[in-house]
Amino acid sequence: MRRTEAARELGGFVREHRTDGSRRLRLAGALLVTGVVGLAFGVPVTIASIGTTDGAPELAGLLLGVGLVGLGLGIRRLTQALRTREQCFDVHERGLTHRVAGTATLIPWSDIERIGSASAEDGRPLAEARGMGFGFAIELRDARKIRVDTFTEDARELAATIHRAVSLGEFPQALTHHPDALTGGPGTYS
Repeated sequence: MRRTEAARELGGFVREHRTDGSRRLRLAGALLVTGVVGLAFGVPVTIASIGTTDGAPELAGLLLGVGLVGLGLGIRRLTQALRTREQCFDVHERGLTHRVAGTATLIPWSDIERIGSASAEDGRPLAEARGMGFGFAIELRDARKIRVDTFTEDARELAATIHRAVSLGEFPQALTHHPDALTGGPGTYS
């Protein structure tokens, strides 16, 4: 774990929540391939279906739709993966360290306005795999938002920790300060 002197200002380290960037890249690749294949078949079918009224125009529309949606979502996920590479949230007693691509931003609990835009559990098939499961935004007092989605490990726990600290004043305790920290007992972190 990469800890800096500045991060120590936020108190003892509690836990980290890494974002799985490689999974995000794999999803982007799959969506881009789907888009390219959809367009590769959709364009010739569209050209061949000009002037016909049987099933070809519907098939052409379906293939073009799949291609365009696949490309759009793939580009979005690829951009997100590149923008948030190596993203990690370190929870400390007095705030968070948000790390992205070697840059760390310290966020004391007092700088967080609230947890906003939380999405409920998405019941659609493969929602978690597509990154469409649980997600939320960390809304900062300076109007910035940091989006967290299902690609971040234990995103629900991170949201609950931030909510308890910001809304309820229940701050997490560092592992080294907790009586069960050395034994790994049930209260290893709170």
